[in-house]
Amino acid sequence: MKRACWVALLLAASPGISALAQTIYSPGRKLALQFQLSPAGEPTYQLRFGSKPVLQPSKMGLLLQNQPGLHQGFQIIRVDSLTHDDTWQPVWGEQKNIRNHYRQLTVHLRQPVAPGRLLDVVFRLFDDGLGFRYEVPQQPGLTYFVVQQEATEFNLPANHKAFWIPGDYDSNEYTYSTTRLSEVNTTPIEPIQLKADPTRVQTPLMLKADDGLYVNIHEAALVNYPALMLDVDTRSFGLRSHLVPGATGAAAYLQAPEHTPWRTIVVSDKAPEVLASRLILNLNEPTQLTSTDWIKPQKFVGVWWEMHVNRASWNYADTSNIKLAGTNWSKLRPNGRHGANTANVKRYIDFAARNGLQSVLVEGWNVGWEDWANNWKEEVFDFVTPYPDFDVQELQRYAASKGVKLMMHHETSSSVTNYERRQEAAYRFMKEHNYDAVKTGYVGRIIPRGEHHDGQWMVNHYNRTAALTGQHQLLVDMHESVRPTGLHRTYPNWLASEAARGNEFNAWSSGNPPEHETILPFTRLMGGPMDYTPGIFQIKLESWNPAQNKGRQVHTTLAKQLALYVTMYSPVQMAADLPEAYEQHADAFQFIRDVAVDWDDTRILAAEPGDYITIARQAKGTQDWYVGAVTDEQARAQTLRLDFLPAGRQYEATIYADGKGASWDKNPMAYQIRRQKVSSKSVLQLRLAAGGGAAISLKPLAR
Repeated sequence: MKRACWVALLLAASPGISALAQTIYSPGRKLALQFQLSPAGEPTYQLRFGSKPVLQPSKMGLLLQNQPGLHQGFQIIRVDSLTHDDTWQPVWGEQKNIRNHYRQLTVHLRQPVAPGRLLDVVFRLFDDGLGFRYEVPQQPGLTYFVVQQEATEFNLPANHKAFWIPGDYDSNEYTYSTTRLSEVNTTPIEPIQLKADPTRVQTPLMLKADDGLYVNIHEAALVNYPALMLDVDTRSFGLRSHLVPGATGAAAYLQAPEHTPWRTIVVSDKAPEVLASRLILNLNEPTQLTSTDWIKPQKFVGVWWEMHVNRASWNYADTSNIKLAGTNWSKLRPNGRHGANTANVKRYIDFAARNGLQSVLVEGWNVGWEDWANNWKEEVFDFVTPYPDFDVQELQRYAASKGVKLMMHHETSSSVTNYERRQEAAYRFMKEHNYDAVKTGYVGRIIPRGEHHDGQWMVNHYNRTAALTGQHQLLVDMHESVRPTGLHRTYPNWLASEAARGNEFNAWSSGNPPEHETILPFTRLMGGPMDYTPGIFQIKLESWNPAQNKGRQVHTTLAKQLALYVTMYSPVQMAADLPEAYEQHADAFQFIRDVAVDWDDTRILAAEPGDYITIARQAKGTQDWYVGAVTDEQARAQTLRLDFLPAGRQYEATIYADGKGASWDKNPMAYQIRRQKVSSKSVLQLRLAAGGGAAISLKPLAR
């Protein structure tokens, strides 16, 4: 269905009429938006959820470099209103059909002082939130311009609970802090790359009001613009936009006509409805790809975790001071620990083939890993030259004979100029050797020097890479990139990103606290899928290398690792542990073999940020359902009603649960598996251990 209706209201450009408030309601009248000019001609807006204030009057606008800003001195010259309602189908996703239903208000502004510059503010109001952006029309007085910052505010009415990470320009690999807004302080937190301002946080920012209202602030369709951070006023509880600067100190270099990304506010009085929102996805443009049948969601294993647990190395030789050009790689002395060797990769291919996994990722296959990190060097990798012990042709033949694909790895060491020069050759190499997907990485300081991971230059690089891989019919999974903003609708070959603190941190740091996976869906995953790399079965890591892994472990139970395949959404999911770990627990591994990665329906059954999440999903094109339930450090009992199942149909439920005495810290690998017949009338009682979870496979029985 599709319906649209336009209404235009012409207003005289006079101070009296310009000051009139413009109000629209969401389609179901859950939300009310009011726009008004201040006495100084400043655009302001406010938002209400029923009788509850979401945002108090908040200023808007753009601050420009070397010229007056587009943030004050305005008059309203016209207001347009639009109602839109249609349903569309994503190439892959959490549900088969997505409704896009909103009221739109476009306010056309003009600064009367010569040359009379124009700015449009566009609002789209959904029943689950608001999106707005600035549009700069083509006009004689403003063609090329530089945005220094925005004047955008989000003035909250009270001292909400906030789930936040520091506003680091170069990394989002932090654990979340949970404090009141008045207590936000990044100073005690060790930054990974760039020290954040003491009260600057990243989006998505999850908030909970004392009156039970949930508010999530983020952005959608981040294109040709830097990422949005938020400066917190710890006394007034107002939030002010902060754009990641580029090498010159300015935020964005633009040319009219141009528009900014959408600023998004998802609102509900029920936490599950925040996770169910498709507002951010709806604010992105449809894909321009004419063919998408080659885009295949998938599960994979890889030569990866064994490096993190110190069983193998990425580098072929233990040396340094390597120059990409002129090095005779066959003359290097191998260290004997190199993971990406032909025999080892064949072992993973065999495992994938036996267990129905589509791909094998191989990291460390290409020359240059000897001094790749922390040197800020430009010529690091060429992305086409294998180490002497990695036989490209033989592995291509062997993988094809087993019906398995190899997944490419392109770590750039953040030498992005080097990568861009070599991308075309690298993607041709992939096509020639039957690689359909690439995992990219951006560890370290960016080249061009002075740019940031989340600045305009790098945002454009990520989007160019998504477009270029799409042109080559390649899938891409980006790590250390800017956090997603729904662009997988536009680039459906961009299957996932990391862009947060993933499971790997459990291997070589203090780890992720048990609450981490109950916060990420409300924060990082609001903008798009995450390659979290779940599925670690050998929770205590000392067994892999006692000397180097002493005391290290994953901060979940084994059952929770299974549940993450459902609660941490991604169309590309890794079975991240070593094959031998799965072979020791083949009964539990059956869930990873079975669970889908593409869905027709998703139901958020229970959720509270920082505490617990339970999600049910229907596998694409089937009647199979899968359920994942996770908790924080608190053990919980959960009542699970199966009323999402079709009435009158019997199912076999296979329940993978925490075992007797299980806990994330003392007994993480205790699990139990039980089976029972169920229907839509059934109610299951789940007991989640501390840091634990449960995973359930529901398959229809023959009639």
